[in-house]
Amino acid sequence: MPHNLTISSSDIIHSLKLSCQIPEVVEAIASQSIIAEAAQQLGITVTPEELQQEGDDLRFAKKLVKAKDTWTWLEKHHLSVNEFEELAYNNILSRKLANHLFSAQLEKYFYERQLDYVAAVTYEVVFEDRDLALELFYALEEGEINFPEIARLYISEPELRHAYGYQGLRYRKNFRPEIAAAVFAAAPPEALKPITTSKGVHLIWVEEVIQPQLNEQLRQKIITELFSDWLKQQINAMKIVTQIDLDGSQEELLDMLFTKTK
Repeated sequence: MPHNLTISSSDIIHSLKLSCQIPEVVEAIASQSIIAEAAQQLGITVTPEELQQEGDDLRFAKKLVKAKDTWTWLEKHHLSVNEFEELAYNNILSRKLANHLFSAQLEKYFYERQLDYVAAVTYEVVFEDRDLALELFYALEEGEINFPEIARLYISEPELRHAYGYQGLRYRKNFRPEIAAAVFAAAPPEALKPITTSKGVHLIWVEEVIQPQLNEQLRQKIITELFSDWLKQQINAMKIVTQIDLDGSQEELLDMLFTKTK
């Protein structure tokens, strides 16, 4: 077994091709090009103070407390200091462009779709046997068992079992329609009568239903969603030809990755 391995750029490209990741990489490159061009047209810039703060935030998020930690992380990701600054710059530019494009229409968008942002905290166990799910539902109603006990007994996946089937806080649009109707009609905390879908029979405990408030967290979530949709529209309107330099020659890899043209 060899103890040393040299990996070339062509090896990395070949691996990306075999793992079918080229389209994602191309989309990321196209997105950054669109963002840079739009920001330039709109006169959006990044100040040195913003760049410094973003760099500090990135290091904090990645727990790079000491200078040595930062250098180790940069080396692991094959980034120079200038490229790290470019990463921070791109993050700021993307955020500022998104806010420029969508902040003014945010409140109107939110109030028109307010029901989409009602959220619920739920726990869930999925059964194959509806009779068993019904039996446990009635046992819950009678206080003969509680939901964590059901989760411990009937969830096979260890991590989900340890969390008692916790599904987190999810918005209405993140639920299947037949489940959303029941979840958001509930008077929590309560168990829902088992619901059958193509995935199985769902026994759901609704812990809390949260009415939407347009706080900063939700504002940024909506802006991010709108910006993501906008970027996809821009990319779909482009003809992208991707070429990769292999063995010293330019080889056309994907003639038309996105078939729509401007």
